[in-house]
Amino acid sequence: MYIACSTLCFSRYPLDQALRSISDLHFQKVDLAIHENGAHLKPSEIAADITYHVLMLRATGASFAAFHVDITTADPIVFNQQFRAVSRLARVLTVPVINIPTAPVGSDIEEEIKRLTLLVRLAEAEGVILTVETDREKLTASPDVAVMLCERVPGLGLTLDPSHYEMNPRVNEEYEELFPYIRHVRLRDTSPDKLQVRIGQGRLEYGKIIAMLDREDYQRALAVDIRDKPEPDYPIEPEVRKLKFLLESMV
Repeated sequence: MYIACSTLCFSRYPLDQALRSISDLHFQKVDLAIHENGAHLKPSEIAADITYHVLMLRATGASFAAFHVDITTADPIVFNQQFRAVSRLARVLTVPVINIPTAPVGSDIEEEIKRLTLLVRLAEAEGVILTVETDREKLTASPDVAVMLCERVPGLGLTLDPSHYEMNPRVNEEYEELFPYIRHVRLRDTSPDKLQVRIGQGRLEYGKIIAMLDREDYQRALAVDIRDKPEPDYPIEPEVRKLKFLLESMV
């Protein structure tokens, strides 16, 4: 395992400055957010000019552990075009994992399985692993559903964001059954009523998570993902540094 940092930790800054901040903190790799409504790269922009974005990202000197992708268009044809472009960018930059959200809670699971099956094929055509993230507002709010999606969609993996389970009153059981499918991890600290709190003020058990990943011979990233928007009432960078040092002491 190695420690990466999400660009969402520095989303108030332009991308080049965010990447410099991550580099200055000596992270090994970057978890790059590509969100249509985000502050940095957008899937629509990448689809419009892949070559430009390859050259621009190579020029930063950054090494990327994963792409955190949020495509917002409701048009399935446009969605697939943008997804294919992001997958191609990942292949060229040797990024192993792309992560997307699933459909919201209450959506038709069979339709979601069809959609994810197609997206896995598009990602695999570029040599990239597709994962869906655990999220209390999405179908993966239930660990059982998350596992079922991976079982029904060959090649699909999970990005574990345990904060969404730690504060989800509907998840009372452990989520150990997820670990064989985990291909990426994002971490912060979480309390029962807040998704994000200062490191040490929540209840996330990092050591337990790392031990369970070790059992599955997980060799990928643990990404620090402390969001700076909406702006919290404490400085973000010291918390990012604190979690980095804590995780490094455990792996």
